[in-house]
Amino acid sequence: MAEPRNVNIADIDPYNLDEDVVDKFAAAAAACYSISSGSETDKEQEGGNKKGRIKAASKMMVIGHRGSGMNLLQSSNKRMKFIKENSLVALNAAGNFNLHFIEFDVQVTIDDCPVIFHDDFIFTKNMQGEITEKRATDLTLAEFLSYGPQREPANVGKPLLRKIKDGRIFEWKVETDDHLCTLQQVFQDVTHSLGFNIELKFDNKIVYKEHELVRVIQLVLEVVFRSAEERPIIFSSFQPDAALLLRKLQTSYPVLFITNGGSEIYADTRRNSLDEAIKLCREHNLDGIVSEVRAVLRNPGVVTEIKDNSKLSLITYGQLNNVSKVVYVQHLMGVDGVIVDLIEDITTAVAEFSNSVEESRGNLKEDNVQNKMTRY
Repeated sequence: MAEPRNVNIADIDPYNLDEDVVDKFAAAAAACYSISSGSETDKEQEGGNKKGRIKAASKMMVIGHRGSGMNLLQSSNKRMKFIKENSLVALNAAGNFNLHFIEFDVQVTIDDCPVIFHDDFIFTKNMQGEITEKRATDLTLAEFLSYGPQREPANVGKPLLRKIKDGRIFEWKVETDDHLCTLQQVFQDVTHSLGFNIELKFDNKIVYKEHELVRVIQLVLEVVFRSAEERPIIFSSFQPDAALLLRKLQTSYPVLFITNGGSEIYADTRRNSLDEAIKLCREHNLDGIVSEVRAVLRNPGVVTEIKDNSKLSLITYGQLNNVSKVVYVQHLMGVDGVIVDLIEDITTAVAEFSNSVEESRGNLKEDNVQNKMTRY
């Protein structure tokens, strides 16, 4: 299926959205799809005959990114720095909305404790204003927790800073701050009705040995098996070998491979396209793909290849998922779920157009019944 006419997805800058371009793209893309009374993918999902498929077909999953949304400290949008990402406050705040899962990032400290943190490096500054950095996984748990707000009000934490992709460093200032936390605390203190999408983070610039990956995964699995109980769990990772080991070391929970679909090129070719991601999942019995949304919008036909031909689940991520019209297009395409920052906007939009689709299908079925009755 061709890209929606007159608008190139490359024209859409996810960090500086042009509403006119988004509107044109969404309208053109929506025209490419029709709402039917149920696709083959719908029937397979409703039948539940593929282990690891994430959800029932009729509703699109909405997943809170790093809880209530990632922090873009450089953004003028206050909503992108409202609640501290990957914190207990953010994870619990997400539970106020109609979310299926919350996504968060897990790394392991040098003394073997799984903690919740996204970035490879953690930054601070001393009394002289000098900025220093340390790799998060080189810290002990006590050192890691010493950054930012402290659980005990009498304690004063080290200032927490963040380095963004263009090299600039910002104070990690948000409207609602919170202390750093461990995976065990998340299981204990976050609303039990919320499913967890646990992303295992590894540095893209490091070539890991298998025993290094196994150590991290086993430590994470120990916490999950001890604490998950009936909570729904999804595992995911950008690191291909970590994803394969997650499947090898456990079969209780789905494992999804994350890819940016080729927007960045890596030495490991398995990371460089959706085709490679599909191949990896099919060959190693993974349960699905989490793709940067633009890779799917550039090639809508890949949805059929992923879901119908490969029997995999498909979730997307990226800043464009904060635009309800773009999410609506994916809903029509059959994407299973979206990872989003603006959770209130998108949960509301998904509820509205899901109900609209169900009403349309119900009316279509009613018309079909009436047509059949007139024959007699």
